[in-house]
Amino acid sequence: MSTEPEISTSEESSGGNVERNTLRVLGWFSMGMAVAALGIYVGTELRSRYKFKRRTPYDFYANAGERRASEFSSSEFGMGI
Repeated sequence: MSTEPEISTSEESSGGNVERNTLRVLGWFSMGMAVAALGIYVGTELRSRYKFKRRTPYDFYANAGERRASEFSSSEFGMGI
């Protein structure tokens, strides 16, 4: 046991401060990402509801004449006789 007082250097005391600042930055970044994700989700929901309310009767039949390739079969085009 020595009688000399321990002198703490600035490096030792700033080590905890750096960790605290790092955790603070990570916390704020996490909060920002959560707010951004929530904003994107809410914006998508509002946009889809807005588009749903603004439909017209013509929108229900907009693709009535179009046929997908999977719906065609050889029986629709005759037997070749």
